[in-house]
This record gives sequence, structure tokens and C-alpha cells, in this order.
Amino acid sequence: ATCSAVQLSPCLAAITKNTPPSAACCNKLKEQKPCLCGYLKDPNLKNYVNSPGARKTASSCGVALKC
Repeated sequence: ATCSAVQLSPCLAAITKNTPPSAACCNKLKEQKPCLCGYLKDPNLKNYVNSPGARKTASSCGVALKC
């Protein structure tokens, strides 16, 4: 998968509004998993990827945010 944070747009509601993630969100999150650590290093994306909402969403999707 190409690393593109835009691919995670289906997760936006889950991350920002604390709603349960959709299947589309989880699929994209799993697809982008190899990219997540890179996103954590990006000052523009870090706050989103490292937010409690993002961590909860990742956890709900069974994706570990371990870098």
C-alpha cells in the first residue's frame, strides 16, 4: 500500500467524534499499518495519529500502534 494519510479519511469520524470505526475504516487502517509509525514522525499528522481517538479506533480495529 502507498503511504497516504488521506487513505484514512474513512476513520475521521471515529477518531474525532469518538464513534465506532466502520469496516471501511478498519480495512484502511490495516492497509496503512506499515505507514502509521511514519505518520507519527510527521509533525502535521502526529497529533491525529497519536490522539486518544485514533488510539481507540486502532484498538477497536485490532491494529497495534507500536513503533
